Amino acid sequence: MAADRSTARKAQEEDSRPALGSVAGLAREAGALELDRLIHERVRLGIVSTLAVNGRLPFTHLRELLGTTDGNLSAHARKLEDAGYVVCHKSFEGRTPRTDFELTPRGRRALGAYLDHMEAIIQATRDG
Repeated sequence: MAADRSTARKAQEEDSRPALGSVAGLAREAGALELDRLIHERVRLGIVSTLAVNGRLPFTHLRELLGTTDGNLSAHARKLEDAGYVVCHKSFEGRTPRTDFELTPRGRRALGAYLDHMEAIIQATRDG
């Protein structure tokens, strides 16, 4: 009899806990499978977010804001540029080369879609 109560109690506890796959199901419903993996990487998300807020920025300013190295910023910016999310403007100030980055309309749409997906995941998780 005690074994039956113990089994019943365990079953009740298991019923009150979310199913293992429920978080994955919520995320899937929220569109997590469509998450833009290009933007999802930390430095690239920082680049597009910073450019979305600040507009066109010089390489050096962007590097300082993100706290990254020249090489790291260059590599991530190139990936965003290749995807058409960011445009790179090269010019000279006197004899000094200057590189500015700017978010493209395509990049702004991609960031908006990414943020929508993240908000949906957050909402689904809180509601679940």
